[in-house]
Amino acid sequence: MKTFGFIGLGLMGGSLVKAVRRFSHTAANNKAVSCKAPLCETVPPDVCAKRIFACDANEEVLNKALAEKVIDKAFTPSGADEMLSACDIVFICLYPKAAADFLLRHENAFKSGAVVTDISGVKKEAAKRFSGFTRKDIFFVSGHPMAGSEKEGYEHSSADICLGRNYILIENAATDAPSITLLSDIIRAMGFKRIIRTDEETHDRKIAFTSQLCHVIASALVDSAEDSAITAFGGGSYEDLTRIAMINAPLWTQLFCENRDNLLAHIDRFERSLENIRTLLESDKTDELCAVLEAVRKKRIAMSTLK
Repeated sequence: MKTFGFIGLGLMGGSLVKAVRRFSHTAANNKAVSCKAPLCETVPPDVCAKRIFACDANEEVLNKALAEKVIDKAFTPSGADEMLSACDIVFICLYPKAAADFLLRHENAFKSGAVVTDISGVKKEAAKRFSGFTRKDIFFVSGHPMAGSEKEGYEHSSADICLGRNYILIENAATDAPSITLLSDIIRAMGFKRIIRTDEETHDRKIAFTSQLCHVIASALVDSAEDSAITAFGGGSYEDLTRIAMINAPLWTQLFCENRDNLLAHIDRFERSLENIRTLLESDKTDELCAVLEAVRKKRIAMSTLK
């Protein structure tokens, strides 16, 4: 059994630590959990947490996590080195720039043989920063849980956020095979359904479409509303499409800017598609418009069949 360390107990850090606590508690007590997480017998013993530590600047959050028995010991940033020296697995759950800064600043504190991962939403720029990490006895595997909420903070975190979602791990020539296998086992035990292994460039290109462009569109749609009372006329479509516009502005500004080229390319492609529909409307080409909408429907149904 491992000692886990979590740096940052925000929405995602809190959700991941709760997921680790849940499957470790389940395995230790030989019980199945009640909400679709894996059964204890499917979780390898070396994946489970013997102890869970967390480091955060917010002492109120740390005290809450302790009171809920989510973590076993809390550390403020001044005690980060002490915590890292005892951890076998470390999740750095900070904004992209802050994650790299933390890794490099505390490089000498990590326990020899530790497996370290981040959850940053952009990877190419992060890889450049992480390249300054020189210890060969620490195994770093960059990751990205494709899960979350429009809400923020530990108070909104939940292990259920992980259930049935995707998780991306970055794999390249330098990746330690046993470490990425161990992380994959942990991620599955958390309740994630699909683990994708890919490189930094592919990650950033795909995420620019499936995540960042969606947030841009939702934000632009809200911004274009003629008045704030427009929701009184809604039937759910507007609400479904714009939920993610309740955005963590500092985080998403950083994500957009660090993946600027990929995001701009997808915005251009989206604008061309939108312009095509606009042209068909203006020209009253109903048959062509209907054909486009039918094709879109079939394409979306096909996307839903991905296993």
